[in-house]
Amino acid sequence: MPPHTPIHRFGKDLTTGSYDLIVLDVLREGPAYGYEIRRRIFTQSRGTIAWQSGTLYRVLGDLERRGLVRSAWQGRRHGRQRHYYRLTSAGQRAWREQRAQWAQFSRAVNALLGL
Repeated sequence: MPPHTPIHRFGKDLTTGSYDLIVLDVLREGPAYGYEIRRRIFTQSRGTIAWQSGTLYRVLGDLERRGLVRSAWQGRRHGRQRHYYRLTSAGQRAWREQRAQWAQFSRAVNALLGL
């Protein structure tokens, strides 16, 4: 399917509106670095959500500025270091609130669509 069809655009818009919730949910499982977060999102969405690195790091930067995640470099002193992200207590509260809102919204849309 060509990338500019209405269906593709609709799916992209749905994903864009849920970026924060998706990342907060992945980090709820524990600290993770960028590639690992992208891989989990791709795997758990069964290949439906395949973010570019730039998308993920914009979302992570925004979440960090808002105090919902913290990051720190970790790894071997003389080896490869990775930037790990973890939820803050504010991030855990935001995840719970957004998850509840998503559940309520999706139930309403599903009811409207007869699903």
